Amino acid sequence: MTNADDTSAATVSHRRPVIPAWMIGRLEAIAIPLFALVAGALLFSLFLMTQGQSPAEFFSLVWKAGFSSAFSWKNTLSRVSPLLMAALCVAIPARLGLMIIGGEGAIVLGGLAAAVTGVFVADLPSLFGFAAMVAAACIVGGIWIGAVGALRILRGVNETIASLLMAYIATSLFNQLVESVFRDPSSLNKPATYPLPEWLRIGNIPFLDAHWGVAVGILACLACYFLIERTTIGFAARVTGDNIRAAQVQGFPVARLVIGFTALGGALAGLGGFFEVSAIYGSANDSLISGVGNTGILIAFLARHNPLAIIPMAMLLGGFEASSGLVQRRMDLPDATILVFEGCIFVVVLLSETLYGRSDSLIRKMLERGRN
Repeated sequence: MTNADDTSAATVSHRRPVIPAWMIGRLEAIAIPLFALVAGALLFSLFLMTQGQSPAEFFSLVWKAGFSSAFSWKNTLSRVSPLLMAALCVAIPARLGLMIIGGEGAIVLGGLAAAVTGVFVADLPSLFGFAAMVAAACIVGGIWIGAVGALRILRGVNETIASLLMAYIATSLFNQLVESVFRDPSSLNKPATYPLPEWLRIGNIPFLDAHWGVAVGILACLACYFLIERTTIGFAARVTGDNIRAAQVQGFPVARLVIGFTALGGALAGLGGFFEVSAIYGSANDSLISGVGNTGILIAFLARHNPLAIIPMAMLLGGFEASSGLVQRRMDLPDATILVFEGCIFVVVLLSETLYGRSDSLIRKMLERGRN
């Protein structure tokens, strides 16, 4: 090759657009969860065909029940609030490298604490009554999940196993208390606490026909994003999640960060329980044990533990769950069919974790080809 050819090749190489690493990372964070959703839907379609059912009809019903009209969005948004809180309970500790999967326990105990507190403060002005209920729910949820963080940092107990066991303990404790100490004698067929007075029931957002828990959940996601990405505490948490030894060497308060962030996640889950009691059920009963915490795990993974990404993912999964009744009636399928669908997505999400950091070359080639 001549010198002129070398110069020409060098010039072309110099002018070739360089794709920054941050862009690759962001595209990867979007593309891989979308791939997991599509692959999970295909896997579930195979399952439906083995049952002699039409995947096209199923997804058509999901769209119709969850997203196609104002009424559909009302049903979807009514399920979003606890999903947002449950996902934050997973995502916030995950930024420190902790895997908390017991948010269900904080939700049910937070809801129980809110219901019991609401009965005791029924004679107070509604503003003070709401404040007492919120405080009780957040404190109980925060202590419950914060204890998992304390066990991890002080005693070396695996937080995943501890949070799972704590969730089982919480549901058993909830059932025991609702069926004995705090039971309303008039709740014969379905044990429940005493109903909340009307002035302690959360109303709907004007013109949206969805309760205020949705707005609070979205604000909580925004606040958590700011905390993690824009504050020194969040910076210390991210460093701890990347390398706990480096954080200790730098003098960061690792123990306080672990306990504080797990307690914050639990407090938000407890707040989700408050909204379920105050806005939906009106009392604490076994309807609170609905598996919301498990769906929150899937949402947090799809969002890559990003509080901003949790918002659209929670709405998507909320739409899926809003369609369960229509799918059951039209296709004569069990109500748990949506759970199977979510399970397929979750399996693919877990498998797709191996793609992060390996798909950058493919994304880079596609971007360069598009620019050229």
